[in-house]
Amino acid sequence: MEDLIRFLSLSDPNVFYVVIGTMILGATAAIVGSFAFLRKRALVGDAIAHSILPGICLSFMVSGTKDPFILLIGALLSGWLSIIVIDKINQSTKLKGDTAIGIVLSVFFAVGILLLTVIQQSGNASQAGLDKFLFGKAASLTLDDLKIFGSIGILLILIVIAFYKEFKLISFNPDFAKTIGLPVRFLEFVLSTITVLAVAVGIQAVGVVLMAALLITPASGARFWSDRLGKMIWIATLFGALSAYFGSYVSYIAPAMPTGPWIVMFLSCLTIGSIWLAPKRGMFSRFRIQKENQKKIISENVLKLFYHLGEKEENFDIGRTMVELKNHRSIAEKELKKGLANCLKANWVRRKGEKWHISNQGLKEAKRVIRLHRLWELYLNQRLKLEPDHVHNDAEAIEHIITPEIERQLEKELNFPKIDPHKSKIPYSTN
Repeated sequence: MEDLIRFLSLSDPNVFYVVIGTMILGATAAIVGSFAFLRKRALVGDAIAHSILPGICLSFMVSGTKDPFILLIGALLSGWLSIIVIDKINQSTKLKGDTAIGIVLSVFFAVGILLLTVIQQSGNASQAGLDKFLFGKAASLTLDDLKIFGSIGILLILIVIAFYKEFKLISFNPDFAKTIGLPVRFLEFVLSTITVLAVAVGIQAVGVVLMAALLITPASGARFWSDRLGKMIWIATLFGALSAYFGSYVSYIAPAMPTGPWIVMFLSCLTIGSIWLAPKRGMFSRFRIQKENQKKIISENVLKLFYHLGEKEENFDIGRTMVELKNHRSIAEKELKKGLANCLKANWVRRKGEKWHISNQGLKEAKRVIRLHRLWELYLNQRLKLEPDHVHNDAEAIEHIITPEIERQLEKELNFPKIDPHKSKIPYSTN
């Protein structure tokens, strides 16, 4: 409890630097990563992270110091070079994009490891700790690091705010952006630059190996919570900041535990939780919606059985046994029982002994489903020129998902028809 209070108070300067520094890195990487994720350039972020290592090593070899600003310049140049090489390979060869990324990632990273080995064997005392860029050094952040992170974080946020609408457009529809005259190549240049900058700064927390996770994972988790870009970015930022906070706490109470990997672990937990628990898009929600749709389809198919039999005999008040219903249309007994139970619960049918009767409410619902089916059959026949004997299966599939708005459009488009392609009457609610 004492450790928790000390951590929450941020009274220890080292704790303050680590917590605030990693939260800034996590949040800014999540903001920039949201655009990379939407543009389907997740692997490019990984390639940049690995390609930055030779730039860091060369900067150190030239300057002889581990000045964060100098190392950052080298990282930016190296990261940008990797993007140029990837684009050049894509434009000049028949290799696919993922192949080009794989080549650049492996070659640049191999050169970085080679240079790092040369530095370690050079005997330069200043090189101590340079290898931490491989796996991160979040637990040893300093005030100077925090100042750099804060300055770059503010810069990245200001750039995103300034070009938010343009970034949004090229992320979703770059062709339309070109059509309306936006400088797409310049915008892509700016977006790539801030991506390289975010990666170059972020590797100091989690290292080149895990940087792609810090960039893409928050956005991939946030995508399950919203269809709106602004809301998605806020959620991704929250994921990045929270993961940094809790990763720092684990490292604080267990000093042997590295901060960077734990940040990624919490990010992964948040993303996995989003995949399963997010409303509308989560797996549990989709499973629930799927079950509801199945229930709806079974119930409506049972109502159609009652309607067809009643229409054939011109009497909808006659009770039907399960045998009659099953014989009219090939349907599994288990499915029929489930559909009748659903209809009974919805007050669409009533049971009297062994016979089932459709209620007025159920008849109204049955007419609606039959109307949608026959309207769609007529549309396929008249507008798409399909033969009458080829439209039933398509109408059977779509009748359950036609909305009232589409129904009104169909009626208007077909001039409120009375007969379907099979010469059957199209029922309306006034019938």
